[in-house]
Amino acid sequence: MNATTAWMLGGVAAVLVISTVVGRILARRCAGRPAESTIENLNARIRAWWYMTAVFGVALLTGGIGSVVLFGRVSFLALREFITLTPTRQTDHRTLFWVFFLITPLQYFLIGIQWYGLFTILIPVYAFLLIPARSAITGDPKRILERAAVIQWGLMVCVYCISHAPALINLRIDGYEGQSLNLLFFLVLVVQLSDVLQYLWGKWLGRRKIAPVVSPNKTWEGFIGGIGSATLIGGALWWATPFDPWQAAGMTLVVTLAGFLGGLTFSAIKRDRGIKDYGGLIAGHGGMLDRINSLCFAAPVFFHLTRYYFA
Repeated sequence: MNATTAWMLGGVAAVLVISTVVGRILARRCAGRPAESTIENLNARIRAWWYMTAVFGVALLTGGIGSVVLFGRVSFLALREFITLTPTRQTDHRTLFWVFFLITPLQYFLIGIQWYGLFTILIPVYAFLLIPARSAITGDPKRILERAAVIQWGLMVCVYCISHAPALINLRIDGYEGQSLNLLFFLVLVVQLSDVLQYLWGKWLGRRKIAPVVSPNKTWEGFIGGIGSATLIGGALWWATPFDPWQAAGMTLVVTLAGFLGGLTFSAIKRDRGIKDYGGLIAGHGGMLDRINSLCFAAPVFFHLTRYYFA
C-alpha cells in the first residue's frame, strides 16, 4: 500500500468515525420517536461499512493478489445469491458445478497472471458456448433456452463484470507506475459514495419517484443530489488517479450513472422475484448483490475507459 492509498483509507475511516458518533447521538435523541427505526437502520449500515472497509483494507494491504482473491469471493457469493433466486432443474446442477468451480476461479486466475486477452473473452465467448452445450448433453431440453440464458446472465454480471474491478491493478499507465491499487480504491469509493449520497439526498429531499414500481425509494432529487455530490468528490480526488480534475470528475459521472442503472436493473429483478433483498449476508444492506449491484455495471465501464484513453 502506497501513501496515497493509505491517505484515502484513513479518510474513509475518519468519515466512519464521525458517522458512528453522529449515529449514536441521533439514536439517543430519537429513542421512542417515529424516526427511531430509520436511525437504527442507519446505524446498522454504518456498522456494516466498518466491516466492509476493514476487509477491503486488508485486501489492499496484501496488494494485487489479495484484491483478486477478495473479488473472487465476492463474485462467488453474488452468483450464489442470483442462482438461488432463479428457476433451475436438477439437470442444471452439473452445468452450475462448472460455472462455480471452473469458470469463476479461472476468470480470476487469468487476472492474477495478467492474461488480458483470455480474461476478456473467457466468459462472453467460451462460457457462452459451453453452458448451453453442457445443458444439452444432460438430455433435458425443457426450457433449455431460458435456463441457459439465466445462468449466462448471472455469470456475466456477477463474475465477468465484477472481475473488471481487480483487473484495474494490471493496467500500465505512464507516470502512474506502482499506483494501480489507487484506481481500484477510487472506483469502489466513488460508486459506493454515490449509492450512499443518493440514499441520503432521497431521504432529505426526495419527492418525485423515478420508477415507483421498480424501486420506490429512488427519486429524482436523490439521483441528482447523489450523482452530483459524488462527481464533485471524485473530481476532488483527482490527485489519487492518473486523471486531471476535469477528467476525474467526468469519469466519476460516467461510472456513477452506470452504477445507478445497475442498481435499477437489479431492483427490477427483485420485484420480479417478489423479494426485498437478495440475502441477509450484510446487516443493514441485505445480500452481497444488494451491495455490489452498482459496481457490476460501473466496473467494466471504468476499466475500458481507463484502458482505452490512459493505459
